[in-house]
Amino acid sequence: MKSGESVTASRRREVRLRSARIARSGPGAPAAMARFASGKLAHQGTALLMVGVLVLGINMRAAITSLPPIFPELESGLHLSAATLSLLAAIPVLCFGVFSGAGAPLSRRFGEERVLGLAVVLLAAGLLMRGIGPAVLLFPGTVVAGGAIALLNVLMPSLVKRRMPARAGLVIGLYLLMLSAGAIVASAVAVPVFNATGGGVSPASASVRISLGLWAAPAILAAVLWLPQLRYRTVPGDGQPGQAIQATAARPGDAVVPGAAAVRPAGGLAMGRSGLAWQVTLFMGLQSLSYYATLSWFPTMFRDRGVSAVHAGDLLALMNFGNAVTCLLVPVLAHRAADQRKLAIAAMAVTGAGIAGAVFGPGGLAPEFIALLGLGQGATLGLAIFYTMARAPDPVTAASLSAFSQGAGYLLASAGPLTIGFLHDATGGWAMPGVVLLAVTAAELVTGWLAGRPLTVPGRGLTRAKMARRM
Repeated sequence: MKSGESVTASRRREVRLRSARIARSGPGAPAAMARFASGKLAHQGTALLMVGVLVLGINMRAAITSLPPIFPELESGLHLSAATLSLLAAIPVLCFGVFSGAGAPLSRRFGEERVLGLAVVLLAAGLLMRGIGPAVLLFPGTVVAGGAIALLNVLMPSLVKRRMPARAGLVIGLYLLMLSAGAIVASAVAVPVFNATGGGVSPASASVRISLGLWAAPAILAAVLWLPQLRYRTVPGDGQPGQAIQATAARPGDAVVPGAAAVRPAGGLAMGRSGLAWQVTLFMGLQSLSYYATLSWFPTMFRDRGVSAVHAGDLLALMNFGNAVTCLLVPVLAHRAADQRKLAIAAMAVTGAGIAGAVFGPGGLAPEFIALLGLGQGATLGLAIFYTMARAPDPVTAASLSAFSQGAGYLLASAGPLTIGFLHDATGGWAMPGVVLLAVTAAELVTGWLAGRPLTVPGRGLTRAKMARRM
């Protein structure tokens, strides 16, 4: 502690001495001091923003990936039918689609930072609801948590592009890495936590309550670490990337980010007139359909084949580990290239091989195939998020494209867990679900190729002729 205090004191003395040297440097001293102070504050603000973005990312999949490894226990303990369990798996993705459209208008009214802060508080509340009353509040709590994650999904890429445009690819990659890290940990510890707390399956048991409510704790921590961002009120502005930021002081003491005058960006109807926007949307939806279908049902598939509950959770964690590797790497690679079609081809080839091997391959190679699947799905996720920024000419349009692609895309994706669950119940096996997932992969390849072209959707002020050419 003393060494930490001495380092802090030394830094403070260095700042004071540097300020004093600037003050003695002549007539331009006040301006120089202002630049020094401004640069120091900007550096601190960027560091705090990075921390906030990363901790929010950790919380955005843990609430979802913690459930599939214990689906059989929840089914028996809460007396859920197979159809009800399929609905539980689909609710988060359905909420992503239903509530994504609220992100843009809320951010224009209150500012992106404050809407993100509200979202993480709602996430914690929804998870606490699930843990407090599993028999009654499981579905309402999941809806609240899913709606909160929908807001985080939509606004995070937009905020990054506005406030850190020069490092958008790297920051999005790190954010997706943290997202995958949360998913890995949650899926890996789900069964051990359930067993360590007694393994009881009744709704009142500690095992069920803790397993459902455990992930409220990191959400509360994220809300605390996001508090410094509530001083800002960033809303959409009209201008060039990196300048299209408008922040107003809602009350004395609020921080202000300078930028162009705020405008009302084009909404979903305008995006719906762009063929490129639909290509981005379909790619987003299909990659999410594939991910959430495999996330929800592959642990059950492996358990049906005799794999233990713990090992099935480990395989799900391995899939998400593969996500972490490529969702960090691919946005950085995509940011360096105007055309992302080759990346899309590679991602879909790996995804298809992983699905085919996991469903139809030998059980002894399940870890290898599931790792391959994770690498492919992480790449498609990184591309899908990157497309919402790269296919927009400015941050205003990026916010609209993100809301449109995630709103419509996640509505499409919500059919994944329901359809795979229905096909499994109808056929009694996993061959038909595997064939459907491979067909989805083929459709992803087509939409990913089209969305990867070096084009942008129409921005503000474009004529109908230009709009037609960009489609």
